[in-house]
Amino acid sequence: MEDDEEQGPEVSPEVSPEAGPEAGPEAGPGDGAQHYFGGRLADRPAGDDERRLLEVRLRGRDVEVETARGVFSTDRVDLGTRVLLREAPPPPTTGHLLDLGCGWGALALAMAAEAPEAVVWAVDVSARARDLTRRNAERLDLPGVRAVAPEEVPDDVGLAALWSNPPIRVGKEALHAMLARWLPRLSAGGSAHLVVQRNLGADSLQAWLARELGDAVDVERAGSAKGYRVLRVARRA
Repeated sequence: MEDDEEQGPEVSPEVSPEAGPEAGPEAGPGDGAQHYFGGRLADRPAGDDERRLLEVRLRGRDVEVETARGVFSTDRVDLGTRVLLREAPPPPTTGHLLDLGCGWGALALAMAAEAPEAVVWAVDVSARARDLTRRNAERLDLPGVRAVAPEEVPDDVGLAALWSNPPIRVGKEALHAMLARWLPRLSAGGSAHLVVQRNLGADSLQAWLARELGDAVDVERAGSAKGYRVLRVARRA
């Protein structure tokens, strides 16, 4: 769906107020990921683990989740993730699905609720994020969610779907390395949906993906809203 004329506030996908002057204008206290800083990823974010319960809406389902400081989007479902949840099609009902950079688990929880027979890998470098996702999956009775560090996903797992609000602020080199690691793991017929802010290089990332992944995939813009692009990467059957 194209509605670029209806621009909302521009939000940096993976920054917090602690990240310094580049933080997005919508950012508020606790809004962001302190484990993304200086272009690097930290396993254990600094600061107190101040946890709270938050009522959110995920793909039409009202749920209560646990969040914490130092994990992306502490006090809301951020705008980019909301755009992705609106634009992405229903996930495959079986197979292996991936939420890449899961935070407290918004995308993983939504996929698991719609595909209860699938295995949903919720991957994040942050131990705090993984713990929150694990606890939220238990809270919502979603046993298919597996919150793990990147190296804990078995090498032979092929992905039927991948959803991600990727950490653009880690820098182009780190972002490209992350996507080049995971997107080739799409199974034949599988697809990835990535949400990227237009002003932070969505169109150039789309072009890079097409060059990097070559003829094995189709790369297209699947949606656009509120200053964000949703990019679809589909492995040909």
